Amino acid sequence: MSILKKNAEELRTLLAGAKRILCICHRNPDGDAVGALLGAGLLFEKVFPSTPVSLHCFDGAAPDMFSFLPAAARIQGAPTIEEGDRAVFVDCAEPKLTEMHVSHPVLFDGSVPTVNIDHHPSNPRFGTVNLIDPKAASSCEIVADAADLLGWELTSDIATCLLTGVYTDTGGLLHSNTTAEVYRTVAKLLRAGARRQAIILAVYRTAKLSTLKLWGRVLENIDITEEGGAISAVRESDFRATGADYSELTGAIDYVNAVPGMRFSLVLSERGGMVKGSLRTLREDVDVAKMAGTFSGGGHKKAAGFSVQGQLKSEVRWKVVPPDA
Repeated sequence: MSILKKNAEELRTLLAGAKRILCICHRNPDGDAVGALLGAGLLFEKVFPSTPVSLHCFDGAAPDMFSFLPAAARIQGAPTIEEGDRAVFVDCAEPKLTEMHVSHPVLFDGSVPTVNIDHHPSNPRFGTVNLIDPKAASSCEIVADAADLLGWELTSDIATCLLTGVYTDTGGLLHSNTTAEVYRTVAKLLRAGARRQAIILAVYRTAKLSTLKLWGRVLENIDITEEGGAISAVRESDFRATGADYSELTGAIDYVNAVPGMRFSLVLSERGGMVKGSLRTLREDVDVAKMAGTFSGGGHKKAAGFSVQGQLKSEVRWKVVPPDA
């Protein structure tokens, strides 16, 4: 188990006294965020049938790729807060990633009892109850572990949501974070009725034309740095020209990271006055979380990200080298 039973029992106690349960994930959600949001929400509805459960993301909807998941259509924007509410944050490495830290400070100042379920080592443990395990490959894995510890039965719908998060955060069980514990979690979710083929079809075998066009621009723009980095960038104009939305950039970084011999890969993207950076590495001697930390970002040793205000500006460099170089 990736979490202590004491933490799981604290989760049960806190939610048992809720008037409403608000489940919240980070903005621009990936598969783990959406899977944990939906999986946890459906699980709480099953365990606490008399307590209303709502699903929230600042964007107000899940990326189209995950629209096949049960309850995906129920995701709404930032919640209204009422007395007696309990909030459950999933896959949120820090409060600002929800984009609700300014508009809803009561969610983070102790006014509302909260649960914080996450696997990022940089998480500051901002919840009343914290289920944090940096060794877990995904937040969905932690939700599955908590259910197991508490004896909560998973339905096929819940298992499908959670398996989506496990698959996407391990690159289809191909990344180095695919541990023996991950395989045990996958087996448990499959036994619970997780629809594996539906996940594979939607996430890995289906891509919109706009997504392919955007990824084409990412690949075309790859540049190799002297430091051994494979770097690419897309601007707002690339999103407009291809008809792609921001969420469709997800997954492109894995192709940039496939350039042989690179120490790390980086994809930069303009997003409404911000520049988001996604970092990956396959090497043991490179820590991209530290690189992201330079820009107040964070993540894992081999996968991290950051966001800064500004816009991208291309730069051309030339140098003269000797004939025998």
